Amino acid sequence: MSKKILIVKPSSLGDIIHSLATLNAIKKAGEYTVDWVVASGFEGLLDGHPMIRHLWIIKKQQWRSLVGAWRFPRDIFLLSRRLREERYDIVIDLQGLFRSGLITFLSGAHLRVGFSDAREKSSIFYNKKLPGGKDIHAVERYLKLLRLIGIDPDEIHFPMPPTKGSISVNGPYYIVVPGARWQSKRWLPEYFGETIYLLSKSIPELKALLVGSKEDVSISEEVKAYSRADCIDLTGRTTLKQLMQLIKGASFVVTNDSGPMHLAAAYGVPVFAIFGPTDENLTGPYGQLHNVLRAKISCAPCFRRSCKHITCMREVSPEMVMERIQSLQNSVSS
Repeated sequence: MSKKILIVKPSSLGDIIHSLATLNAIKKAGEYTVDWVVASGFEGLLDGHPMIRHLWIIKKQQWRSLVGAWRFPRDIFLLSRRLREERYDIVIDLQGLFRSGLITFLSGAHLRVGFSDAREKSSIFYNKKLPGGKDIHAVERYLKLLRLIGIDPDEIHFPMPPTKGSISVNGPYYIVVPGARWQSKRWLPEYFGETIYLLSKSIPELKALLVGSKEDVSISEEVKAYSRADCIDLTGRTTLKQLMQLIKGASFVVTNDSGPMHLAAAYGVPVFAIFGPTDENLTGPYGQLHNVLRAKISCAPCFRRSCKHITCMREVSPEMVMERIQSLQNSVSS
């Protein structure tokens, strides 16, 4: 009889992608049935995944509002009751926050696994734990937890679900991701625009396709204005499944440290990522850290969400990115 495992990893986009390596290792190790707790808005990344039996979708964003906070106890109680009915053998909390730890505990599972150094005191909810460490990549950190249930991964692979969505682009294209959740992680719109202009002269057969969330629309408008070239702007106009489909078919991706960056890396699409305040060794495009561009600035990485001068981003020039892309193109053609 197969054991039932519940993975608790509600968000965010990049973190869920990193966790797919853990899912793959579990399914390769033996007869396990795997369910997943995911936040509303990210279920498109996992919906229809052949390795996942069931998704538990939680209203994480709503709980942050004043009205939603009142609903939180009721929602958690109902979720807890349904999880207990499933009688999970093992629950693995990859999120490591108070709410995810609470969900892990309320599942009633005999074995509750998490990090002893997790944030928000969530480790009190686990009965089997180990330190994850702060100096290793998130992918490898998540995989460490599997040692507690007797699984030793022999490969790192990111199994992606099938993509669905009526969206296509005529001819070859590359993707530009000018947005990011942190202000400090955003490369300048004029730099993105200049890079697109340079690419339109160097590789005219490739179209530039801009993507991002609705919050990134104004940034993409700036990028287009600076590019002086024809761009296909789909910012705020794609579902998550459609975004996955587009990235999967791209020649390469030019991006900030963002969720779409991790999607591209998971698909094996070449990534050219501009990093400043964050550390690529911890959260960079796994398997493609050699394609990260950063300036040698003493204050970086600082992990600050905002910055007045963002020197670390300003000193990565469009010419530097262009040179790296041309190097890839030359290696492919030779």
